[in-house]
Amino acid sequence: MIRAEPAAGREHRLAPEVCRAQLARILNSADFDATGRERRFLSHVVEETLAGRGDRIKAYSIAVEVFGRDMSFDPQTDPIVRIEVLAAGASVLAWWWTSVRVGAPETPRVLVESFDDLNGTHAAAAIASGLRQEVVSQLSKFKDIVVVESAAKGEDPSISPARFVLAGSVNLSTDAFRLRVRLLNRADNSVLWAESYDGGLKVAQLMEVQTDIARNVSSSLAQAYGVIFQADANLHVVNPPDDWAAYSCTLSFYAYRVGVDAESRSSVRACLEKAVDRFPTYATAWGLLSLIYIDDYRFEFSGDPAESAAALDRALAAARRSVGLDPVNIRGRQAEMVALYFHKEIDAALKVGKQTLTINPNDTEFMGEYGERLAVSGNWHDGCQLIAEARQKNPGSGYYDVDLALCSYFSGDYPQAAMWINKSPFPSNPVYHLLAAAVFGEGGYKIAADREVAWLNQNQPDLVRNMRQVVSARLARSQDVEFFLGSLRKAGLGIAD
Repeated sequence: MIRAEPAAGREHRLAPEVCRAQLARILNSADFDATGRERRFLSHVVEETLAGRGDRIKAYSIAVEVFGRDMSFDPQTDPIVRIEVLAAGASVLAWWWTSVRVGAPETPRVLVESFDDLNGTHAAAAIASGLRQEVVSQLSKFKDIVVVESAAKGEDPSISPARFVLAGSVNLSTDAFRLRVRLLNRADNSVLWAESYDGGLKVAQLMEVQTDIARNVSSSLAQAYGVIFQADANLHVVNPPDDWAAYSCTLSFYAYRVGVDAESRSSVRACLEKAVDRFPTYATAWGLLSLIYIDDYRFEFSGDPAESAAALDRALAAARRSVGLDPVNIRGRQAEMVALYFHKEIDAALKVGKQTLTINPNDTEFMGEYGERLAVSGNWHDGCQLIAEARQKNPGSGYYDVDLALCSYFSGDYPQAAMWINKSPFPSNPVYHLLAAAVFGEGGYKIAADREVAWLNQNQPDLVRNMRQVVSARLARSQDVEFFLGSLRKAGLGIAD
């Protein structure tokens, strides 16, 4: 969401898809207490306005098109429209009060200042303005930050709530430009990140170059494990207020994902459950909580099918709560995709993934997860390409190393698979050892394979007993399942045919 500072004489318009997403958020909110008729009225008013027919919204048209009155309706004698307007307005105000005014979790705010034109020419000013607008557009695809545009000239910039400031400058040469951009911590003006980007001035390439630069900037700053995440993760707030405590739970989730160990998962789960209890409309926290529940399902092997099914049901419910609160929340949609996949609704999962990647193609955390879902569903080529791209853009998540080991294994490159598995930082995760056993078994690395088999037999007897079920839950194609189980047999695990 973009929040612009007020400026005299300037009109602000939100894109129709943003308006519709916010309308859906209201209509799907459990806190929006309204009748079906009131919901239809609200939807009608918004859609007519977006269609450019706001000036034609009249009591008569509402009564006929929304409330089902016949053509003889007389607004002077029938007060239905006035009554429903008041009722719908009251419902919206009540929703706003409970979901916003009661408090909200901390959200990092980034003030994007106007980029300086170092040449003082019309061409340089135009490029500087275009680059800034594209950066704003790409940054605001990340829903876990708020992008604040520069204050109008003469306004006091201290009124902005932004904790981070993005500043830049553009310099033109004969046939190229250079953008220098930096992110500042507003508390002390320290430089958290700085980078330079070059581009040509040919008209045919300029728009594409601006978009590529803006995507690089936004990914570097706003993605999981990016600059803003690192800055906030390193903050130590003594006795944090509720809003910061809830936000810090989301930071702890990403810290957990670096190692994916059960002990950390338990504490992060408790933290996120507390966060959604305190802030029930916190869509990101619901999405991350769903992903924790999914990890409970796929990394805990109790041998109790009912317990596993309950964990997966909790995950899907939390994911849908997140998406219901915010239809374009990437973490919620990511959780929904993964939960649907493990629920064996694979086509539905991949459909969610494809749609979500168009919402924010710069979110490498989602890109890698969607790539994994594509790969293990059988589309190894496209899935592994996405995983490799995600790792190139964001090497901070060790998840990509495990996925690339799996990709190399199924492509038949066992030395490459062994290299990736040895780079992976997940020694306490049972699925890491399962994949390692398959890689080393198929590749003929006997000593390493013996080590992995011994670890699995000692630490995960339930997993070993239910090996076919565990592998079948992850790989969609029967031929992939059988090949993987064959590799585990080569490693020395006893698996029934």
